[in-house]
Formats: sequence, structure tokens, C-alpha cells
Amino acid sequence: MKYELLDSGNLCKLEQVGEFRLVRPALNAFWRPELSAREWEKADAVFTRDSSGSGRWSFRNKLPESWKVEWGGFTLKIKPTNFGHLGFFAEQYRNWEFFRSAASDLGEGKKALNLFGYSGVGSMAMAETGAAVCHLDASKGMIEWGRENLALNAQVPDSIRWIVDDVNKFTLRELRRGAKYNLIALDPPTFGRGSSGQVWKIEDDLPKLLSVCNQLRDKTSPFTVVLSCHSPGFSGLVLERLLFEACGKGGKFESCEMTIPESTGRMLPAGISVRYTL
Repeated sequence: MKYELLDSGNLCKLEQVGEFRLVRPALNAFWRPELSAREWEKADAVFTRDSSGSGRWSFRNKLPESWKVEWGGFTLKIKPTNFGHLGFFAEQYRNWEFFRSAASDLGEGKKALNLFGYSGVGSMAMAETGAAVCHLDASKGMIEWGRENLALNAQVPDSIRWIVDDVNKFTLRELRRGAKYNLIALDPPTFGRGSSGQVWKIEDDLPKLLSVCNQLRDKTSPFTVVLSCHSPGFSGLVLERLLFEACGKGGKFESCEMTIPESTGRMLPAGISVRYTL
């Protein structure tokens, strides 16, 4: 069973997630839905966000604790969370395609680092090339979820090192150890906490982290940073300027608005992605 974005509008999105139909927030979908109200009313569950940033699920039909879907070339474990997430971000599929492509310059003998790696889909795409991948997330639960996803995809080599740690502490430790990478990907949150409660604020911490990432680059071959972001105010130009400040002149930028294709023929915008190659 596959994932499909059926429709969006009125600040919500209607998704077919395998055999179950869900409604979740899409806070930039200011337009009207294309599909009829009857189609939206077929949803098995609706997530409503509250002022605290979390929210609650309302179930019209009983859902299993978890199930599996296919998206972006992978089989993925789905589990509705208290934050309204499902375990993957559909808009990242083009970045996964890039990681697997020859353009990423990954392959045997190359090393990739996936920061804020979530449930491991990007790391699996990197590992499919034969590269050695280091996957970092501050949540032990997400690391376990990533391992479960890996077990569902026999085509992905078991070449991922799974790390639970604070991103700033880990990257500085890698720098002291002399670690070098050919590609670094990061999808930082606006706000978060590390594995020991360390506070992450994107406006303060992202510029410093990008500087450390630049120092981790392997200068013997092309180096790529893939930076995606969903934080208000962080446009493609803002991200490009931060990367330029951290990595210096001589690199090539490619920026795009991440989107999810709808069954209606429209696209739902869902964040910004910038690729910097030096």
C-alpha cells in the first residue's frame, strides 16, 4: 500500500496512508480544497493542533498502532505520534532521489553524515549507494524507528552507524577526532532539545553548526551540504547566505521549495531545501 496526498486546503491536508485516510494540518494551505466535503469526511482520523504546538487525534475508525506504506522507493513503518507526525516527511523524496543519484558523488569509499536524521529514510537512501553513513538523532525512539525501517528494506546495505546524541556535542567531537565526510545532510528543527536536555534554537545554533560541518568536509573530493528547513523566516536566500558564510566562496547553490504532489494535479509546498556543492 502506498502513500498519496489526495487534497489540501483550509489549512489542512487529506492523505491516503496505505489503507487509512488521515487529515492533518497544513498551515500554509490557505486555498480551498479541490475534492468534495464527502471525500474529506471519509477520513479515519483527524489531527488537530493546539496552541502549545502539540495536539490530539480524533479517531472516526479504529487504527492499528502501526502499519506499513511505500513512499519514495522505501517501505516505511507508520505510527501516528502525539505531535501529528507519521514517521516520515513526504516532501523529502527529492532529496532521497539526489542521495541515490550519481550527482551526490556517494558510493563505495565515501562517507555521509545525516544530522537530525529522524526515522532514517535519508540515511537509507545514502546507504543504497554503498557509502558509509552516520545517522544522528537526539531521540532514542527515532533511532529504534530507523532500525525498524532498515529491516523493512532488504535492498539497503547495513552500513549505517546509528548515534543518539546532541548534534552540537557530536559534531564537535567528530571534529576533534579528525573525522571527514563527503556529504552532510541536515533538517534542523526551529526548537528542540538534545539527548541530555540541551536546548537547540535554530537562529542561534544553525550558523555555528554549519561552520563545524564545513570543517568536517573531506577536501580530497567534492563536498556537498544538503540543508532543508521548515522554520518561518528561513527562506532559500537566507539558507544560501548562511551556507556561504560557513563554507566560503567557490561553491554552487541549488535551491528549491520542497513540495508534495497531490492527486488533484496541484503541489503542496512544504519547506525549503538548499544544496551546496564545493
